[in-house]
Amino acid sequence: MLEKNQTAPGFSVPNQDNKTISLKDYLGHKTVVLYFYPKDDTPGCTIEANQFTELATQFAYADAVVLGVSKDSCASHQAFIDKFGLKLDLLADTAGELCDAYGVWQEKEKNGVRKMGIVRSTFVIDKEGLLVDVQYGVSPDGHAQEILKAVQALQITEPI
Repeated sequence: MLEKNQTAPGFSVPNQDNKTISLKDYLGHKTVVLYFYPKDDTPGCTIEANQFTELATQFAYADAVVLGVSKDSCASHQAFIDKFGLKLDLLADTAGELCDAYGVWQEKEKNGVRKMGIVRSTFVIDKEGLLVDVQYGVSPDGHAQEILKAVQALQITEPI
């Protein structure tokens, strides 16, 4: 699992529009909030995506971009965005390489059954590509607000 102050693993994966999104596109320009969630259009994932969307303007004002990641397809992501009016890019990590790089593909247990899945996790990557916040196993409700506070705190500590 990754830790704070490590260099964030790079990535280049398609978003809901099948446009390749790369970490290097943001380095030097924006803070990146990379959040991993299990599946499009499920209760917890919908709460989390809607709350990130509600705060989209505040994230933009804090010079941050929010990117959601799951193993769902680009088409699934687009349907999820359309259904809820989401205002963020969703990355399609269908091969699971990004999930593996960030250590979120883990064994989970539900109702006594063990299986592999995405552990809901969030990473805040500063403009230099360092992990400044790493959270595994987060709860969806209220998480976007918590991450916004972490991103806003970054602005205060960055040199002017």
